[in-house]
Amino acid sequence: MEKQTNGKTRTNDEEKIQESHEAQANMWKFVFGFTELAVIKCAIELGIADFLEKNQEPISLNQLSIALGCCSSSLYRILRFLINREIFKETSTKSGKSGYVQTPLSRLLIKEGENSMAAFLLFESSPVMLAPWHNLSARISSKYNSTPAFEAAHGKDVWKYAEADPKHSNLLNNAMACDARVAVSAIIDGCPEIFEGVNTVVDVGGGDGTTLRLLVEAFPWINGINFDLPHVASVAPHAIGVVHVGGDMFNYVPKADAAFLMWVLHDWSDEECIQILTKCREAIPQDNGKVIILEAIIGGEEESIIRGSNNEKLKDVGLMLDMVMMAHTTNGKERTSKEWAYVLNEAGFNRHTISHINAVQSVIQAYPS
Repeated sequence: MEKQTNGKTRTNDEEKIQESHEAQANMWKFVFGFTELAVIKCAIELGIADFLEKNQEPISLNQLSIALGCCSSSLYRILRFLINREIFKETSTKSGKSGYVQTPLSRLLIKEGENSMAAFLLFESSPVMLAPWHNLSARISSKYNSTPAFEAAHGKDVWKYAEADPKHSNLLNNAMACDARVAVSAIIDGCPEIFEGVNTVVDVGGGDGTTLRLLVEAFPWINGINFDLPHVASVAPHAIGVVHVGGDMFNYVPKADAAFLMWVLHDWSDEECIQILTKCREAIPQDNGKVIILEAIIGGEEESIIRGSNNEKLKDVGLMLDMVMMAHTTNGKERTSKEWAYVLNEAGFNRHTISHINAVQSVIQAYPS
């Protein structure tokens, strides 16, 4: 018995030591977690993925450094770091030398790629969007949340900042367009039936109109109204089947068969969401109209539903987004299904459905009757 007890003690001690080692290793990853964002941003700015994609064969370090105008030793270190994260791959060239090729991850860094995430990463890694994180603890340490982190860093909220800074506004619109390409593709693959019988769609907070342009291409019977703040709508590019309208969604929303909101409501408090949704309800037919919402849904029960092969990883992205809302907006947050039900009911929607697609967001359809 004594030996068993000693054995259990040794086992418990070994487990504690192992847990301590793992905790320390994880903490080092947190300490230097910023390096991944910074190095990936560097790779995008250098155009590594763009050059490799054009060549479609292994490229040596010498060829790559000459083409990009880079220091070869520094470029090697950048590539070594990224390859360790499955961003790019080292293989042999035709001459037997070491060379580099694309991977599924690195293709997402192509600036003009179909499913590129480059614009989104450049936006979130910009000095403007990074600065508020240094004010996060000051905000939440106050009982009443005091000054929002973004406003503490820049003296105005994120929307007023974008309105005053065209360069930053362009970064924001490019990031939203980047996500739109991914999300709309997931809608087309996962639940295209939601647009059956819908002739007009108003995209509330539609940015540069990318979302509606893609929807009209996929569902050509749709007439699109891209609705955003005047300084955004006025510079939105022309798109067949889409008209751009400037205005304030807190005051009114243009009439349509369906109102579409993607990553808009998470920027606002419950009370503000209810105001926006009420205006959307007033804009659609009361008998057969609907509001289509694309937002993340967080929480244990909802996230246990399998919605695609990336479900487990996407679940954590929702929690990350909630932190982003805390840093970048005044009252925004990600919501559970119960929290979504609350704001929808308060805005006068009698029923709603939730469809999970292979994206960070889920599709919520809300009906006034």
